[in-house]
Parts: sequence; structure tokens; C-alpha cells
Amino acid sequence: MKASDLFVRCLENEGVKYIFGIPGEENTDLVDSLIGSKIEFIIVHHEQAAAFMADVYGRLTGKPGVCLATLGPGATNLLTGIGDAYLDYSPVVAITGQAGLERIHKNSHQYIDIIGMFEEVTKWSQQIRVPETIPEIIRKAFKTALLDKPGAVHIELPENIAMMDTEGEPLPVTPMPISCPAEEQISKAAKLINQAKRPLILAGNGVIRDGATEELRKFAEAMQIPVVNTFMAKGVLPSDHPLTLFTVGMQSKDYVLCGFDSADVIITVGYDIVEYLPKYWNDEVMNPIVHIDTMPAEVDAYYPLEAELVGDVKKTLEALSPLVNEKKLWSEIKRLKEQLDEKLHAYDEIEGSPIIPQRIIADIKKAEKGEAIIISDVGAHKLWVARMYQPEKPNHTIISNGFASMGIAVPGAIAAKLAHPEKPVIAITGDGGFLMNGVELATAKRLGLAIVIVIFHDSKFGLIEWKQLNKFNRSNAIEFEDPDFIEFAKSFGAKGIKVTHSEDLLPALKKAIKSSEIVLIDVDVDYSENIKLSKMLGDYICNL
Repeated sequence: MKASDLFVRCLENEGVKYIFGIPGEENTDLVDSLIGSKIEFIIVHHEQAAAFMADVYGRLTGKPGVCLATLGPGATNLLTGIGDAYLDYSPVVAITGQAGLERIHKNSHQYIDIIGMFEEVTKWSQQIRVPETIPEIIRKAFKTALLDKPGAVHIELPENIAMMDTEGEPLPVTPMPISCPAEEQISKAAKLINQAKRPLILAGNGVIRDGATEELRKFAEAMQIPVVNTFMAKGVLPSDHPLTLFTVGMQSKDYVLCGFDSADVIITVGYDIVEYLPKYWNDEVMNPIVHIDTMPAEVDAYYPLEAELVGDVKKTLEALSPLVNEKKLWSEIKRLKEQLDEKLHAYDEIEGSPIIPQRIIADIKKAEKGEAIIISDVGAHKLWVARMYQPEKPNHTIISNGFASMGIAVPGAIAAKLAHPEKPVIAITGDGGFLMNGVELATAKRLGLAIVIVIFHDSKFGLIEWKQLNKFNRSNAIEFEDPDFIEFAKSFGAKGIKVTHSEDLLPALKKAIKSSEIVLIDVDVDYSENIKLSKMLGDYICNL
């Protein structure tokens, strides 16, 4: 058989359902071999979008998302999305074409060292030089993408290798190993928690990756320990749970940090340092840390480890629970939660035109009723989604956190709808982020996917303006002119709704969520509250 045919058979063996990408001359054999396979090739309009789709698909399904590009500019266009998957620990397999091996020793058309380039943003980057190695390389790639911590890997298939004759069979897919922490560390952690009077849990991305949400909830309830989650762990507890202190992650001081300042031990569960550096939440009193994760902790001066439980998060919580004594919820938590509830909902009903971001977030929550998957782009709106939007379920809010890359929302929403066609999907984006990959409306339309896109429209890079004003008290080079987004949507066969006043927003959102077609809602936003918030957080005082 042809090597590219064996390659596709190995992908089928791994359970690949979709490949996101763009065909090119150097991957044409592989694309041809997809004909008649079980894999659907999703053609996109920019390789960056393909990588974002694979990234979000991997996060939501727990299975590696797969993207494909040709050599040269096709491969370089993947890099941003692959970097995003790498820093947010999302399982992705990136496949690129390459020039034939007979010409890579010299300057050649579109040839660059793709392997070396991808090594910086992947767990493993490998070129196929002998077609008989295809089954081993693909099996290793998928296993590596899923091994803790998950992430992106890269396979390069040179065009002359792809067309060679070969023999071989896919290798069996074996279960992933599950590890448990050492018993002495479990006992040490239990002793520390039992001695503490004000323990606090910081839940991170690993809780969701390991499917340990239920175990975390049971552990927190049994021991009456309050829980704070990172941006990536939104939804580990529902928003009305008495133990949730909601989300932390702002670099500036935020009210939830009162809980950290008052605690006497921090139990980090599935926490990745890339999510929120310890110096932002453990610089005042340097609380001791009980670390629960699948990997040993990073070395950090603000992360003083007292116990390190390395193993499957779910299994670790199950092993630790019987050894920890039931506690009484420390008295300050009720007051702190009341303060947080008040701050989170203080602006829910504010009316006006243009609309403040808090009101937009509140109306989205009312409209979707805790059922939608939310994909947030990066920009000023992301701070409000991260701080104010509290989902009811895990893995229902996707935020580009470690790499913080603009342009993820629209392609991410497409991947989310493919992964969960039964759920409403809402992309929340700024106008700057939307214009980076808004052309993928064509992809969503071609696939017949009903997604909702909410644009926070201010005709500027609002987050950068905020930073500039805080630092220099002036701004520069942040404004731009937008197209007519309603006409833009119509040109792709989508529906567009313009919202200029708060009273029109909730009806528009409810209508869009019920629609069977793509709906773009263009909302005029007032970001002047950003400056007030930054000053307010700068004056933060813990008064519990």
C-alpha cells in the first residue's frame, strides 16, 4: 500500500473523527488517502484557525484534536494555535507536509526546518524518514499528546515518503497509565490539612482534565473547605454552591484574594503555574502548599511545598478523603462570599447605550441558562468573562489562558459545536479578535453549524488602551475602523443583529440561541469601567 494510506489507517485506528486544515502540494497524497476513510477533512481558510479548532476540540473531548498543513507558510501559520495548546495543556496532533528528503539539504522552495521550529511549542516533533515507521510514530504521537501533562505534538510527512510503497498495520491503542501518590505524602498532606484552621482549595485546569470535578466537590463538602478556581477550571462548582469563592486570575489584586490572605494552608488541586503565578496570590503571608497534581510542582519561590501528592487527581482525592477530618467552615468565608456575590452582580441591571461589559456578561448568562459552551477570545472582554462569568458546569467555558492568543473564539466555537452538537455554543469576542479569524464564518456555514457570535464592539484594542492609560495616562495606536459587521455576516449567509442599547440585548441573545443558523450579535460596548476597576483593585484592602 502507499505510505499515506497506511498513515490514514493509523489515524483511523486512533479514533480520529475530524482533521482541520488546508490541502497543499506537499500533503496532497495524504489528503487523497482520506477519500473513503472514516475521517472528515474540515477545510478552513487559515491554518491558524485549524490549530485553534484542534486545540478546543482536544480540550472538550479529552481526545487529541488533529490539524493539517503543508510545508513552509502553511506550517508556520499553525504555530500560534499549537503554542496555545502547548501552554494550556490541550492534546493536539499537528501534521505538516515537507519537501522531499532529496532536496532538504540545500536552499529549496518553501523549505524551512519545521521540526526544529515546532520543538519549542510541542512535547515531541518528529519527521518520518522511513515509511515502515509510520505505525510506531503515530501511536507514539497520540500517546505523548495524552500523557501528563497533555499537549501538542507534531509529525512531519515529506512528500516523497508519503507516496512510497510500504507494508504495515496500526499498533494497538492501549489504555493510559494511572498513577497514585506515595502513601507517606498522602499521610503528610492529611496531617497538614487536619492541623489547619483556615484551609483553602485552589482548583486548576487539571481537575477538569482528569475528570475529577465530582471528587473535588465531595472532598470540599465533606471537609467544608472553600474552593477558588482558575480561569481554566471554571465550573468545578456551580455558581450557587455555598463553598465556591468563584474565579481568581487577575494580575491586579482582586477581592477573592482576601481568602488567600486569611488562609493558613492552600491545597492546590490540578493547578498549573502557567494559569496564575503564585506571586499574585501567595506573596503576603506565604502560605504552605499541599500540591495535588499528575506532575511534580514547578519550582517557584512563592510556592512553598509542604506536601506533594503526584498522581491521578481523581484517585488522589479519593485516597486523601478518608484521612482528613471534617471541619467547620471558617467564619470569614460567609462574609467574603457575600462580598463577592455583591461585586459580581452589582452591575447586572445597569442600563444604557453603549452597554457596559458587566451587563453584557449578565445577559449572556441569563439567556443561555447554564447550558451553553462559551468560547472567549482575548481582549478587554476576556477580563470580564474571566472575572464575572460563572458557568454551572465544568468544561463549558474555554479561555485562552497560558498563551492568551487573539483569534481563537470563532474557530473554537466551530470545534465546540462539532464536539457537542447538542449544546448551544457562544463565541464572545472583541472586534479586533473577530477580524483575525472571522472569515471562518464560511466554514461554519458550509458545515451547517448554528453558533452564536457576540462582538464587543469599540473599534479599538481596548485592553491595550486600558494598559496604556494606566501606565502613561495616554494612549496611542489602538484605534481602527471596523466593517459593517451585520453586512459582513450576511455576506456569509449568516444572520446579523445590531444592539446599541441594553434593553435590546437579552431578547437578541435569546432569539440567537434558539436559532438554527449562525447569528452574529454586534454590541456597542462601553469600556470606561475598565479604568475604574483597575483603580479599585489597586486600592484593594482585605477587611475580613
